[in-house]
Amino acid sequence: MDLPRRPPAELDTMRHAQYFKRITQIMPWQMASYDSIRMLFGFFAISGLDLLNSLKILKEEDRLGAVEWIYRLQVKEAGGRSGFQASTMLPDEPSEYLCGHLSMTYTALATLLTLGDDLSRVDKKSIIEGIRSCQNPDGCFIAMITGSESDMRFLYSACCICAILDDWSGFNKDRAIDYIIKSISYDGAMGQGPGLESHGGSTFCAVASLYLMNELHNALTLEQLERLRRWCLMRQNDGFQGRPGKPTDTCYSFWVGATLHMLDVQQYSDAEENREYVLSTQDTRIGGFAKSYDMRADPLHAYLGLSALSLLGEPALQPMNAALNISNRAYAHLKDLHKKWNQ
Repeated sequence: MDLPRRPPAELDTMRHAQYFKRITQIMPWQMASYDSIRMLFGFFAISGLDLLNSLKILKEEDRLGAVEWIYRLQVKEAGGRSGFQASTMLPDEPSEYLCGHLSMTYTALATLLTLGDDLSRVDKKSIIEGIRSCQNPDGCFIAMITGSESDMRFLYSACCICAILDDWSGFNKDRAIDYIIKSISYDGAMGQGPGLESHGGSTFCAVASLYLMNELHNALTLEQLERLRRWCLMRQNDGFQGRPGKPTDTCYSFWVGATLHMLDVQQYSDAEENREYVLSTQDTRIGGFAKSYDMRADPLHAYLGLSALSLLGEPALQPMNAALNISNRAYAHLKDLHKKWNQ
């Protein structure tokens, strides 16, 4: 039997800040199986605190410690193996497992920016070589050169890395755009690859990739853009669903909501209904947001719930850059770094 939906409360910034602080200190035993993607949880926690204007809740030594931990994950001067790993659980000495991962490299760079690091210790040249090695002939990317899945998530991660490092020399844009165009489904949105079902997450990755390449309005025709906008707007019930016929899910308030921002049609969605749904999923006892109001909070939905509210203009939150999924404060720091690098 479905539980009655909780009435939406106001955003409890203090509890959410404490929730993310705990994630930076300890992972609950129930999440031990996710240790192989620990960098991702670091991104959720640090970026979540940033959106909450609460990075100061971490002691200076803890922020510096987080920066050092991230740099420990860097695989340097390894050509196609270069980048950042997901966890320090992997061996430090050279081995077949010592290899960067595109999504972890993106989240590592984004987290360093959020912490105010100048990226001076990032092996930029080697990381760009790693991106070049991960691009398939069809234009998509594998997550790491040692072999993995190949889909829109990793194409997006590669775009984010190139945008952050301000270097697209290892990225074949024409092939990537062709892959995205071929991934447009019959209903106008994008799947994880050609011939696959449209999905809110893969549509975000595709649109954000084109946006970061500065090709969104060049790659897609006016008709394609209009069909895409309509598909995204049709995903709203109260919050947003990821696919037609699926239940509403907090994370899609960001994935689809951010896509609407990049497509300049967010004003045609019902912002108040969306806000009420997201707030109804927050845990007012320990903090965080859940997938839906009758489930337990988790780090992914906690961060993406805040991100969705930020895009809706929630007063207590930092505004954010939808394409890179970082705060405008972190993005301004990135632009300052780009100016210094290009002087």
